[in-house]
Amino acid sequence: MDAALGPPEKMAERRDDLTPMMAQYFDLCEAYDDSLVLFQVGDFYEAFCEAAEVVARRCEITLTKREDNTGTYPMAGVPIDNAETYVERLLSAGYRVAIADQVGDPDAAGSVVERAVTRVVTPGMLTEDELLAGDDNNFVASLARDGEAYGLALLDVSTGDFVATAVEGADRVADEVGRFDPAEAIVAPDVEADPFAADCVVDAYDPAAFELDAARETLAAYFPAADRRLAGDAEVRACGALLAYAEYARGGTGLSRGDPQAGQDGAATAEDGRLAYINRLRRYDPQEYMLLDAVAVESLELFDRRGVRADDAATLFDVVDETASAMGSRRLRDWLRRPLIDAADIAARHEAVGEFVREVDARERLRDLLREVYDLERLISRIARGRGNARDLRSLEESLSVVPEIRSVVAECEADLLADLHERADPMADVRELIDRAIVAEPPIEVTEGGVIADGYDEDLDELRATSREGKRWIEDLEADERERTGIDSLKVGHNQVHGYYIEVTDANLDRVPENYRRRQTLKNSERFVTPDLERREDEIVSAEARAQDAEYRLFRELRAEVAETADRVQELADALADLDALVGLATVAATHDYHRPTVGAEGIHVEGGRHPVVERTQESFVPNDVHLSRGPVDGDDEDPFLAVITGPNMSGKSTYMRQVALIVILAQAGSFVPASAARLRIVDRVFTRVGASDDIPGGRSTFMVEMTELAEICAGATPDSLVLLDEVGRGTATTDGLAIARAVTEYLHDDMGATTLFATHHHELTAAADRLRGVGNRHFAASADDDGAVSFDHNVREGAAEASYGVEVARTAGVPDAVVDRAAELLAAETGEAPGDGGTEESSADADPQPARPLAADERAAVERLRSLSLADTTPMEALQLLDEVQRQLEE
Repeated sequence: MDAALGPPEKMAERRDDLTPMMAQYFDLCEAYDDSLVLFQVGDFYEAFCEAAEVVARRCEITLTKREDNTGTYPMAGVPIDNAETYVERLLSAGYRVAIADQVGDPDAAGSVVERAVTRVVTPGMLTEDELLAGDDNNFVASLARDGEAYGLALLDVSTGDFVATAVEGADRVADEVGRFDPAEAIVAPDVEADPFAADCVVDAYDPAAFELDAARETLAAYFPAADRRLAGDAEVRACGALLAYAEYARGGTGLSRGDPQAGQDGAATAEDGRLAYINRLRRYDPQEYMLLDAVAVESLELFDRRGVRADDAATLFDVVDETASAMGSRRLRDWLRRPLIDAADIAARHEAVGEFVREVDARERLRDLLREVYDLERLISRIARGRGNARDLRSLEESLSVVPEIRSVVAECEADLLADLHERADPMADVRELIDRAIVAEPPIEVTEGGVIADGYDEDLDELRATSREGKRWIEDLEADERERTGIDSLKVGHNQVHGYYIEVTDANLDRVPENYRRRQTLKNSERFVTPDLERREDEIVSAEARAQDAEYRLFRELRAEVAETADRVQELADALADLDALVGLATVAATHDYHRPTVGAEGIHVEGGRHPVVERTQESFVPNDVHLSRGPVDGDDEDPFLAVITGPNMSGKSTYMRQVALIVILAQAGSFVPASAARLRIVDRVFTRVGASDDIPGGRSTFMVEMTELAEICAGATPDSLVLLDEVGRGTATTDGLAIARAVTEYLHDDMGATTLFATHHHELTAAADRLRGVGNRHFAASADDDGAVSFDHNVREGAAEASYGVEVARTAGVPDAVVDRAAELLAAETGEAPGDGGTEESSADADPQPARPLAADERAAVERLRSLSLADTTPMEALQLLDEVQRQLEE
């Protein structure tokens, strides 16, 4: 965030001389000194002094001036009706925005109308649909610590989703944060590590909110005895501080949240400042889910980042999201973020998906019904915050109206999970009937201008409306009556906003005007009159309409508050419908794209005809491949390796193959069928990826350092239940160093970790590990070159090591200029003794006449001896990497 503006300096100098309105503005700037205050003045949000200059520059609007008894100072304003557009620009520029609305009645305010900050808009505190990026959750995170224990809480204020967990160690915090990709975070003062992504706005919020007693008190106001359900003090501090921050961002404790249109309303907030719609805290244990850290999520391309992607490339989520509602889409995303590791829970989802695959009619009927359901989570959140309008209530009613039919379809299903969803899907008939009885079928957007409450809902309102209608009928009849009484055929009865109702008579007929007509207005060719009866009727109509309008708004607010009290029931229904939608969506994908149910809980990873779920959708044809990997160290006569060394030319399919294995495992444990003809899969606790790397310029790390850091995390965190993908480890340094690292890592994963591993490499020497290590097996993707050097790939994985790399030929196929390719072929031939076009086989390299070796220098001999004396069995991966770095530096000196 940009530096806070604070109270305007010009006003601070003459604080006692400020006008009442500007004194209000100054006080709010002082109270929200970390934000840019937008201050409602009529139909505009205004900023003054230094803040006005910022608003004008960032929003590209005109900077004007205001003059009062303190002098002249800058002013800039944006229209309330289009405020979100400008707020988005200010957020993008790094500013918090405090919205100060008029919360008092302007007509009864006297000298100055009361204003209060109703919300602080930050990247993690967005609730407006115009500012939210798509249907995904928009989380703000809170992080606290107690020794080595960290408490992490995450809240989506647009839906009320509130989750918390606790982990040991800063590294695990980063792993959990990577699941949710929060837009904003607050951290306790004792938290030093920054595990959040670069695009996450991190703030040090009020330290007092993180104090244990204060956090426990805040938490208890929402969830009595919740601290006994949480894992420890760090989790309590994180949750309590996050709730306090949410209260602050929604306008501060005790401040009422009103409609932007008029008046005050406490629907969103209890008298103690509590945000009433936050009524569910879900604690989860990270050990109950497969761990996918930020590196794995990004390298496997599971999701867009908060709905924004730099190109049109598809992600896993893109190709499996066939949900019908926003709620279902968020639920599916969560399942992919946190795949299950309990075999029974996974099987329950598979059973439900399988039933919908078989029962086509039920699946299609449910998809049609779920399309009619609005985003209940955000809908009830708006209503409970006191910002929902009559159309929001009608949308809730329309959504509830399809629940009985949804339940009737699900009632015919046999899967246990679907039977549970049937019970959880409360049709909420009482709420639906209340809204249907109270709100007109097609209400206006504005709730303060009448026409919202249905006839028959309130007797007093009906009586006021009847008075208005009766008066208007009398006026409609007045024209005919007066024409007959006066004999003036051109007499007209009309109405305008300035003069109200009138009787208009042309100048030619003025001599026939009755005595009880009183002149109201003179026009060019006519006169306008009123009568005592007309004035009385007008007063009745105006009074009745004004009282009816006030009554309607009061009734609407009461109705909205009553519906808000059912927020927990609506959220529970939304939860059930989200699960149902995700299951139906996964069944649609399976039926449409030939996915099959996997068997989960096997002793290895065995896939027949596996496909990459994304690549197969973006290419005209895709070659399926089998996968056969055992579980951990090989026992008995098991011939399948658990560590596969994969060789082959670039573009042959190595990386796609590795990723498809990981994606199949993730889909299976998320509850989905998989793109394969058959699959028997072990349960994986974590997927590690070391696939692709680039410089971390802001962090001052080279490509090689990024690669080694990720490799160190794999060596430190992998277990026999993990799946590890390694692609070209060691390519960021010298060839000899890279090969040494690749070989050491292979031996370590085999001997010490026992993790199921796919290792793609161009170091063909690494294939010799299969002869020495029982759990290592070679797999390769073959290629062939024609006489012109054009390379073709069949993309089939085979046992054994690749015989050629075809690097020069692939370069030609990729469009590298012939002059470059031909010269590369000549250099390769000179180096290896091969004729150009031989493909660079390992055998031809071995048979070539070796180049005369120069004697080693003294420092080189010392380095060799140092490496020879190293005991790999007693050396950790980090120690080995440190030693290699020292040796390399020694040789460079």
